[in-house]
Amino acid sequence: MTTEQRREPRRGIPDLFDWAENIPGMFGWPQVNPRGIRVEDFGENGNYKIRAELPGIDPDRDVSVKVDEGVLSIEAERREEKRDRGRSEFRYGVFSRRIVLPQGADESRITARYSDGILEVTVPMAEEEHEVRAVPVERAD
Repeated sequence: MTTEQRREPRRGIPDLFDWAENIPGMFGWPQVNPRGIRVEDFGENGNYKIRAELPGIDPDRDVSVKVDEGVLSIEAERREEKRDRGRSEFRYGVFSRRIVLPQGADESRITARYSDGILEVTVPMAEEEHEVRAVPVERAD
């Protein structure tokens, strides 16, 4: 689930993305919030990794990472810089993303690191104790 605060459109012109995101599956494309935090996730060396695109963010001041009952929450804020002239296509405001962690995630050892506009969260996974056993088949005579 991705949420954010929206800015008012400039000069009364509606934002095309606001219009398009309210039409589910427009033109057969999947519905995507173009202004949310984009993430990728994957397994690596016994860890579950989540990488989030957060360019232009001060991680000390503008990023919060929390975990509660199997849900990882990332929240970030991009503040607008006031300028006299020009236009901007950047998105400003508060952005958040919640990710359900897989079974076996060790919430007490989660770490986060920010570098070059990417927040990388590492979630150690408990090693699964997997035992193969034979199941006897009974005769139904």
